[in-house]
Amino acid sequence: MLKSLQAIEAYREGDYLPEEELVWLKYIVQAEMPIVNLERVESLRELDHRNPVLDYVERSLRLLDSLPLSYWIKELAEETLVWSETAKGGTSRQRRKWQEEGINCFAHNIGSAQLYWQYAGGNAAAVASGPQAALLKAAGVAHAEKILIVHRLIETHGLLGQQIRGEVPPNVNRPLAVLVEEGLLTSDELERLLFALNHCIIGAVSPVLWQEVRSEVMELSLDTPLPMKERLHRMRSGPISRGEDFAAEWNRLEQEGMDLALLEAMQPVTFWYVESALQTFSLEQFLKVLALAAQGSASSGLNHISFEAVMNSIYYDYKGVKKINVYKKRIIEKYLSELSWQDIAAGNSTSGNPHLIHRLRRQRHLPDTVFFDFEFSPAAEKLIEFCIEAEKSALYERAVLLLFDLFDLRRDAFDRFHNEDSYLSQMNDTADYKAVILDYVTGSKVLDIGPGGGVLLDLIEERMPAVTPVGIDISSNVVEALRQRKQREGRRWEVLQGDALNLKDFVETGSVDTVIFSSILHELYSYVPMNGVKFKSETVAAALVSAFEVLADGGRIIIRDGIMTEPDTMQRRIRFLEQNGLARLERYAGDFAGRKIRYEVVGEQEVLMPVNDAMEFLYTYTWGEEAYVHEVQEQFGYFTPEQYVKFIRDHLGEQAQIEVFRHYLQEGYTLALQERVVIMDEHGDETALPDSTCFIVIRKGNEAG
Repeated sequence: MLKSLQAIEAYREGDYLPEEELVWLKYIVQAEMPIVNLERVESLRELDHRNPVLDYVERSLRLLDSLPLSYWIKELAEETLVWSETAKGGTSRQRRKWQEEGINCFAHNIGSAQLYWQYAGGNAAAVASGPQAALLKAAGVAHAEKILIVHRLIETHGLLGQQIRGEVPPNVNRPLAVLVEEGLLTSDELERLLFALNHCIIGAVSPVLWQEVRSEVMELSLDTPLPMKERLHRMRSGPISRGEDFAAEWNRLEQEGMDLALLEAMQPVTFWYVESALQTFSLEQFLKVLALAAQGSASSGLNHISFEAVMNSIYYDYKGVKKINVYKKRIIEKYLSELSWQDIAAGNSTSGNPHLIHRLRRQRHLPDTVFFDFEFSPAAEKLIEFCIEAEKSALYERAVLLLFDLFDLRRDAFDRFHNEDSYLSQMNDTADYKAVILDYVTGSKVLDIGPGGGVLLDLIEERMPAVTPVGIDISSNVVEALRQRKQREGRRWEVLQGDALNLKDFVETGSVDTVIFSSILHELYSYVPMNGVKFKSETVAAALVSAFEVLADGGRIIIRDGIMTEPDTMQRRIRFLEQNGLARLERYAGDFAGRKIRYEVVGEQEVLMPVNDAMEFLYTYTWGEEAYVHEVQEQFGYFTPEQYVKFIRDHLGEQAQIEVFRHYLQEGYTLALQERVVIMDEHGDETALPDSTCFIVIRKGNEAG
């Protein structure tokens, strides 16, 4: 076992540390604040109970210990690895002292190299140019050549990986090539040493990541220039893997006047924590941030731009898992959207937003470094703090919805901040129900209103190759997720952000053959106010009229949605088989926003209810607690069959021909409820659940087809 690993194990077991021999370990274990890239950290809480730097160094050393290397190569690699993170350590007092001595405590590869040089017999200042090995020998320093090799390796620690990611220009690795030119290492020794070091450095971050990049590591040129566009492309590897179309977006931004000169000016700069801080922002937002950094820091001698402050503020723990702070992200996105490329190029880089401004700071002891951050107003910070605290309460979603109501905002534009992935997955799980829709699709241009996870778009594309499906959704989260999936999977369907009540603003009147409303009309009914009031049939009318306007003659509207039972005077008895069932109903009746839910308690765990009130409650009863706050805001059934037919004729007129109208009980409700409730008629006899869902096809034309 490596001596350094033995020392770490002894420390963890509580044994004494001989400081004069293990200065590197003393520095690391004395760290009073975690300095770590949060990109691959799963929970921020973990950082409160461990030393992530020591953990990382130990993982890298264990990898080194397992590699079949010569004694000389392994000795150089071990010395490099134990010192390469030391500038992240030290007490606060020690770090202040280092800064006064000229140690770079920000760029940890540089600072760690300086600390090693100081320890090994040099001084704290940057290593002077010239024949350094000879200088060390002249000063009587033992192992001078080894010290110089290790110093160079620490100074370039991790930079090959950062070069792959585009974060550093290739020339920063030039000192490695100089090791061969000066005769300190043979080219074969350097190759074997770099392969071993990068295996340990990258593999300690993620073994999977090492397997992905190992071939690329050894093929990298140490000093060949790389075009800035290619560097930026590499910095977007994460978003590209999730579906970002870099080339198409870059071309669009060029046409919109993106300032290429500002971006090119950053060619010599090293970017710190840039992907971790900005990976969830769009390419346009990402490039605007870099342009703002370039515009605000234009000066000679700039070598580093740090986004560490952005990274540290953009993440927080949600239920024990690291999440992007979407509240901050949305404010930042709005701020950037209000800045044009022309504004940034002209130096007019404030959007007028009273609650956010970007800052670029320099530190006296780091003249070649700029620190970029976003600064929120006290009011914005308080609102963000409120939202985060409110998440801890079951009333969180209702509190956010209340804000939307107070400010008269469209509820269906409200992003499902933390469950968007599961929400879209649930939408995709309805594929079997949606497949029947394809039998009634006509023509070649189809609009899917509220496409959710895109399952219907997929079905149309796969089974109807002559059809061009277009999804329209008002939620930016849904549209962004679908666009990324389209690129990632090579889909040919399209997606637009738009309003279902004003389709003619997004598509040409008379140009559409089929408009599909699959389980979306009840959401419009529930969330979209008409004349200031929600749960109004006028909203459904506006959506149907909007669709009818863009339909070509002979085109179809297809509806799959909730239905109420008729006659609506029927009663149902519900006996709860769960102890808390009646309490759940009492809570639901108080929270349901659609209408007054009526019930009469007729037994210890038994109630008598109007059939449609009973069904509305049971729809929500089948879902879990996380869905409750959404479901009590939605009314699934809003018309009986007779009412629906009359409504269509009244609002779409004689041109609307109802070709199909059927209703049925959606599979799953009976199974989900069979061990939770007993459903009876008003006389107490067990009975089946009534129909839950309707399927309607309307053709535009004066004669039935």
